Amino acid sequence: MLYGYARVSREKQSLDRQLDALVAYGVKMKDIFQEKITGTKRHREELDKLMEKLQPGDLVVIADLFRLGRSTKDLFDIVEQIQAKGADIKSLKEDWLDTTTPQGKFMFTVFAGLSQFERDLTSERTKEGLQAARNRGRFGGRPSTPLKKREDVLHLHFGGLTIRPIAEKAKLSPATVCRIINTSKIPKMSGTTGNFC
Repeated sequence: MLYGYARVSREKQSLDRQLDALVAYGVKMKDIFQEKITGTKRHREELDKLMEKLQPGDLVVIADLFRLGRSTKDLFDIVEQIQAKGADIKSLKEDWLDTTTPQGKFMFTVFAGLSQFERDLTSERTKEGLQAARNRGRFGGRPSTPLKKREDVLHLHFGGLTIRPIAEKAKLSPATVCRIINTSKIPKMSGTTGNFC
């Protein structure tokens, strides 16, 4: 079965160019999944519907690569999902993205490998940077809540207030209030056991 996928980022933009290209390739209009949504959103209603329909042997045709996604990682993830269904994908603009041919499969594997290599390098550099900072006495992470705020939270807690009112008064998130209460060395209010939140 031949399916098409067409997407633009904004409501005012036109899908006509993509639809014309897909129909010219041989995709029936009723089999083209169309949507107007940003490519940065991973879950898109029409793309999800297309994925559900795919069967082994199907072919998904797109006008160009960026119809699937804006980030390289998302793009390769989506193509891998299509292949996991036993289906293939072809881009009309980028010749190398055509998993129906041995050369296309090879090129996709090479590009996917390079993308993974780039992600691994970025991760490695981040770890090295954090280690270098730690070696110099700098530690990353969320800044700790000031002592005065922690004391205010505990005072309100022992005054009988529950989490939400404490969070509102202290201008903190409920999760931060819970963490302050649960990590404090002061005994919990009578009648409570274990973690407060």
